[in-house]
Amino acid sequence: MNVKFTPFIMLDGHANQAIPFYEQALGAQVVFKQTFGEAPEDGNAPAMTEEMKKRIAHSILVAGGSELFVSDSESGQPLERGDQVNICLTVKDVSEAERIYEALRSEGKVLLPLQPLYFSPAYGMVTDRFGVTFQIFTEKD
Repeated sequence: MNVKFTPFIMLDGHANQAIPFYEQALGAQVVFKQTFGEAPEDGNAPAMTEEMKKRIAHSILVAGGSELFVSDSESGQPLERGDQVNICLTVKDVSEAERIYEALRSEGKVLLPLQPLYFSPAYGMVTDRFGVTFQIFTEKD
């Protein structure tokens, strides 16, 4: 199995302040940053407020040989205690993502069904039966 584990910090509208803090505190470098407003439009999604467009959809910080993901939650979806830091599992193929997703959701809670999205052929979020939240991310070919 080829899987990569990355800590993922989820914030409620404070990622724009947290990113420069982690750059300074951890000596990290931002290698990717995208707001919700910069993401491709989804014709089925409701219109975003200007505040929502400014929130960070995803960022990648690198310090040493490690990555740290930082983003904001979607507006109106408050984070519960324990949800601020979760683990992003990155795999190379959809079948491996499906296997991991099914195993983690057993007796757990599906937050986002495993599905293709513009940035991944199979992406989903699950809180396992122990209360640990995982994001399953499949790389694009």
